[in-house]
Amino acid sequence: MQTKDRIFASAISQIGDFCFDERVADVFPDMIQRSIPSYQHIISVIGMLTRRFAQPETNLYDLGCSLGAATLSMRNQLPHDSCQIIGIDNSPAMVERCRRHLQGFKSTAKVTILEQDICEAELDNASVVVLNFTLQFLSPEKRQVLLSRIYQALRPGGVLILSEKFSFEDQPVNELMVDLHLDFKRANGYSELEISQKRTALENVMRTDSIQTHKQRLQQAGFEHMDLWYQCFNFGSMVAIK
Repeated sequence: MQTKDRIFASAISQIGDFCFDERVADVFPDMIQRSIPSYQHIISVIGMLTRRFAQPETNLYDLGCSLGAATLSMRNQLPHDSCQIIGIDNSPAMVERCRRHLQGFKSTAKVTILEQDICEAELDNASVVVLNFTLQFLSPEKRQVLLSRIYQALRPGGVLILSEKFSFEDQPVNELMVDLHLDFKRANGYSELEISQKRTALENVMRTDSIQTHKQRLQQAGFEHMDLWYQCFNFGSMVAIK
């Protein structure tokens, strides 16, 4: 049974920056399901895209793997025994739980989980790379560099799956999408206090981009084929094919 997310349920006198520590790791599945619309659908399609794009004798990367939901979906749909899946996260709490989670499901697929900064990790011989709500937590100046490194690491025909929370350049549309997302969180049981305090905690650590900005970065990295494959409110997922 999932542990319920109550991190921001009580008033906090001084709210610090959000971080993926032990407390967040303990409640992460509940937090994600109640905060990100259609999260499980995105995870399922990551598996479908893995089956379609994984090439024999290549590496598949889940960058910012957290508890390993995308890693597990990739593993379940892996079409070639010669592939290796590499999950990378810089949170010790997430990495420890991710390893335990994956051990709970038997598989002969080769999976390695590394505690490392994804901006410093070696990327090579890749056919599938996943950034599932990860890029938004990097400082903006690091995003282009990482996307360019991913492009260079991908083999021709390889795919990047990029899921993000978006901002919108049209202000009324942006306000509407934010309001719809807040209604989604309220419908999932979050109080106004929880919503407000979490928003404050995320202000300095999660900076969103528009879909157009993401496309421009992907083009600059070298991708010629990219688009949005899914969107619900201000959350969505894109594919970019080399």
